[in-house]
Amino acid sequence: MREINLTTKIGVYLLEECSEVEKKLIEAAKSATKRAYVPYSGFSVGAAVLLGNGEIISGNNQENAAYPSGLCAERTAVFFSNASFPDQKIEAIAVAAWFKGQFTTDAITPCGACRQVLLETENRFGTPMRVLMYSEEGIYIVNSIKDLLPLSFGDEMLK
Repeated sequence: MREINLTTKIGVYLLEECSEVEKKLIEAAKSATKRAYVPYSGFSVGAAVLLGNGEIISGNNQENAAYPSGLCAERTAVFFSNASFPDQKIEAIAVAAWFKGQFTTDAITPCGACRQVLLETENRFGTPMRVLMYSEEGIYIVNSIKDLLPLSFGDEMLK
């Protein structure tokens, strides 16, 4: 038997330690939580992506009574940005969650399906995508979605 050890480097920052662009991206994600459609869970998630041209696109989760027909905030933002700006790479994505009248105190992370979509987008453009996961206690930042999905399935497996 052999063993594989995987490590992930996650930076933990206070908001004031983030760059102005990162702060703007986080604020767009936080703002997007207010427009989420969450009549069942009450758990509002907002995401904002920073495109290579400097444009910021936001999205939020959309629930549906016919679960799981809804869509997560991250995929809403990524799919909208890819549909609207198909030639613009996504440089970073910020995610925030609002629940029971406040932003979460634990960093919100993308679900497995969103991680896979983010990986596909990162691979599509051939450059790492920073992921900023907001909480009131601090912001977790990774430099690539691969840090959150180290044993991933990608297009190279289909060749």
